[in-house]
Parts: sequence; structure tokens; C-alpha cells
Amino acid sequence: MQKKILFSTLLSLMVIGAINAQVSYPKFGKGLQVTAADSSFYLKLGFRFQSLYTSEWNLVDDKLSNREDHESAMFIRRSRLKMDGWALTPKLKYKAELALSNRDNGGGNSSNFSNAANIILDAQVEWNFYENLSIWAGQGKFPGNRERIISSGNLQFVDRSRLNSRFTLDRDVGVMLKYHHKLGKDFILKETIAIGSGEGKNITSGNIGGTATTFKVEAFPFGDFQSKGAYVGSADKKEQTQKLAVALAYDSNVNAGRERGRKGDFITDSNGDFFGKTVNSIYADLMFKYKGLSVMAEYAKVETKDGDPNIVVGGNTIGTYYTGSATNFAVGQFIGNNWELAARWTDVKPDLGVANEETQYTFGINKFVVGHKLKVQTDITYRSIDGSDDDLFFRMQMDFHF
Repeated sequence: MQKKILFSTLLSLMVIGAINAQVSYPKFGKGLQVTAADSSFYLKLGFRFQSLYTSEWNLVDDKLSNREDHESAMFIRRSRLKMDGWALTPKLKYKAELALSNRDNGGGNSSNFSNAANIILDAQVEWNFYENLSIWAGQGKFPGNRERIISSGNLQFVDRSRLNSRFTLDRDVGVMLKYHHKLGKDFILKETIAIGSGEGKNITSGNIGGTATTFKVEAFPFGDFQSKGAYVGSADKKEQTQKLAVALAYDSNVNAGRERGRKGDFITDSNGDFFGKTVNSIYADLMFKYKGLSVMAEYAKVETKDGDPNIVVGGNTIGTYYTGSATNFAVGQFIGNNWELAARWTDVKPDLGVANEETQYTFGINKFVVGHKLKVQTDITYRSIDGSDDDLFFRMQMDFHF
């Protein structure tokens, strides 16, 4: 019922707005665009979804010939409604993104979310108030690892790596100060300082611990990429000169209330009281593109301030932060008529007692019909986990983004 009301409201607003506004449909993938008659407002409305097929095998004794316990499934992995544009002036931008599929929005089972689904992903404004200086406020992705900042619709593989799922900062609510400047002819530096709640998106019960502070600096030695390509998987734009982005980020989440900082289970005792520790995260990454070649590398390290991932109350462990380190490396090469071959290696090393070490090897084949807006992706992953049988995964996904 909520989704029907949402779509009806949006449709009504579009029809009413179109009476006194300019509406355009530039081409597939660019969304529906509306500009106010007095040029005081601009809206780009888009919708996308991902249809996913998965197949999984357990490899007994780590042998490919001993495949057992086969499971397969089909999902609508993501279904999103996206809105962005500007109000009054192009220097005052906004963005909103809603998750509509059940597999995508999550939540719904905690009083911290008022027992409601996490439908709102992004709700943010950014004001370029002075030269190259901007202030951002609202809910959205915080400046952590590169792969997380890449939109799920612009990924090189069917989904993000294990480094991201275990160590990402993810989304949060807060404010950011952004600045960029040039050094010489081409060299660009971008700096960001962010302060967030540290609890993640859509929290409704108030701040649990302290706030989280994030610092990030990113260098572009050869100038910026086409179409924000430093945060787009694959080299679909075919850079004609070498492009490189190198970034370093640090986050300190004071008294983090969840086992993965902004994600995971909330840490409470039997009385429902929250407990937390300060969790510090470091990220280093790069993106390189040249013609049809793309290379991305990431490193993440997460640790508690006291070096102990466990929360112990009255002699009992009531929660364990997911700490440790991970490395992720991906390379892709376009061949033929917008086909891409891609490979990824991910190694996750959790701290002792947190989880077992895990390594994944992924090979993918992608067909881009209209860039990332209409594509078909397949990948196969071999996963090795210390202390248990290995696994084999196959996935196929179609992306559609009008």
C-alpha cells in the first residue's frame, strides 16, 4: 500500500508540474527530465532494477569434482527510484533514492528503525557556497572504500566484493565539507571531512554512541575522468589518455553501537542497554583507466581502539566487532563489440576469534548494450574459507535503467 501511494503521489506531481514546466526525454538511460518554467528547479527522475539468477555448490574436500548441495534462486536484487537535480540555482543540488524491492531495503525487525523497512537510501542536499567549497547534508554514502561509493548500477561485477560487505562505512546521516583544487595544469586534489551519527541509515531511535568522523583525500595526477569515471566500474567510456585516482580515508566511530560500525547487529545486553567501543577504519584505494582497460585496487583495515573486538559485560561476550583487514583487486578489458572480460581477487583476514580467513577468485563476462544502463553480467566465484569446504558460485544479472 505504501508503494502504491508513493507512485501515485509522484505521478500526480509529475503531471501537475508538467503543465507549467518543460519535460524532456533525451534518450534511454538519461531518465525523465523536468525544468521549471522560470528555470528555478530541475528534476531528473529515473527507475532501475536488477534481475538476478544465482547458483551455488558446496565443494566437498575442496575438490571441484565433488560438487554437492546445489542451490539456485532468482531474485529482483534491486529496484530503485532515483531523483536528483537542483533548486533555485545549479549550485544547490539534491538527490533522493528509494529502495523498492524486499531484498534491497532490509530492516523492519528492530525498534531502532521503528520496525519499518529501510526504504530511504539517499536523501541529501549539497550547496556549492564558495568557489570550490561545498557543504553536504542528509543521508548517503560516506567517503570510505571506492567500491562502495560506486553505484550498484555501475559495478564491474554482479555485486561488490567481500571487502566491502565486511568493512565498508556504508551510508550514514550527517554533514560533509568538500573541497577540490588544482596543482599545476592537470593535478587535482579532492578533500572531504564528514561527521555522521555512526549508526548508519534510517535510524529513528536517536544516537546510540558518539559521532563518527571521516577524513578523505583523493589525488588525480592526470586530471579528472570522464563522466565521474573514478567511481564507475569498467572502462566503458574508453579514456583516450591515462587516468588515475588514488585515495586515502580514515574514519573514527566513537562508541560504535553496531558490530560492523554502521551496519550489523546492535550490541546490547540482556536488559537492552547499548554498549560500544571506538572503532577506527583506514582505507586506501586506486582506480586506473586507459582505453578499454580498467584496474581497481583497495585495502581496508578496521580495529577497535583497545585492540579487542569483543564487548564483555559481566563476564559474558555480548557482541563482537568485525575487525581485521582485507585486500581487493579487480581488472577488466573490453574486447569486440562492448564485451568485457574481468577478474577479481579478494582476500579477507579477520582478527582472531572474529571469523575465518576467506579468499575469493571471480571471473566475469559482461555485455554492455547501452553502457551501464542496459547490460548483462555473468560471473563465477571460487571461495576458499579456512576450516570449511570451499564453495562455487555462478551469477547472471540484467541491469535496466531508463
